[in-house]
Amino acid sequence: MTKENKKELSLEQREELLQVLKARFEKNMNRHEGLEWSDIQAKLDANTEKLWSLHEMERTGGEPDVVGYDEARGEYIFYDCSKESPKGRRSVCYDREALESRKKHKPENNAMDMATAMGIELLTEEQYRALQRLDNFDMKTSSWIQTPSDIRERGGALFCDYRYGHVFVYHNGAESYYGARGFRGSLRV
Repeated sequence: MTKENKKELSLEQREELLQVLKARFEKNMNRHEGLEWSDIQAKLDANTEKLWSLHEMERTGGEPDVVGYDEARGEYIFYDCSKESPKGRRSVCYDREALESRKKHKPENNAMDMATAMGIELLTEEQYRALQRLDNFDMKTSSWIQTPSDIRERGGALFCDYRYGHVFVYHNGAESYYGARGFRGSLRV
């Protein structure tokens, strides 16, 4: 078996996931006005590897939902829409370099490797701000975001949260990790 074959869902998992995604889509129409579920499901049916990634987003507590459509690329855009940073992705440092730099009390994983393994990308600052225009997220937690290389080269990484009616962007050492900090991802289908 190839590695790719492991990234397939059973028929039962697929049907269950599609039901969850459809229910969330219908409950939160403000996130995707003008889009039709039947079009999204057709796109998902044609891209089973993306279904596996959505399953991983769901399994780790992300509650993925459609937040837009890129007409130029013909792709639907999913973001993690859980109210707080996904529970199954917390207590992780930023990337592998940060993980390997820790001498003691290493976290089990890092955000960048987890996202890659799931087939998703960390949100950018722009995407995080767009998400916050849809609702209030991370009011008690925070989420790592993609960090510019010049900041990362100096040992830092960026994270965001929502407090006092505003999105805040902060910095921390990339090797830091906290029980209330995870990461949110995006996926294009």
